[in-house]
Amino acid sequence: MSEEINENRERTNIVKIFGLMIPSIPSLLFRLGGNFLRFKRDAKKAGKVFERELRNQGLDKKMAGELTSIYLEGSNLVKYITILR
Repeated sequence: MSEEINENRERTNIVKIFGLMIPSIPSLLFRLGGNFLRFKRDAKKAGKVFERELRNQGLDKKMAGELTSIYLEGSNLVKYITILR
């Protein structure tokens, strides 16, 4: 009997916690989207600097472009998310 009461309390607690989280989901998604866009912008800037420095060091344009694309693969979060599925 006490086990049933404990299970009911746990379910009630989970529902309460979930109910408290629902109103904050839109603001969390908005902030997450902003952080994602900022991250991608910073990665793009870093890629431009990386490629420019490679070119200044004497690498040809094609090789610098290939190395930059490899460098920018680390900032592809969608790739990591699809791996986790």
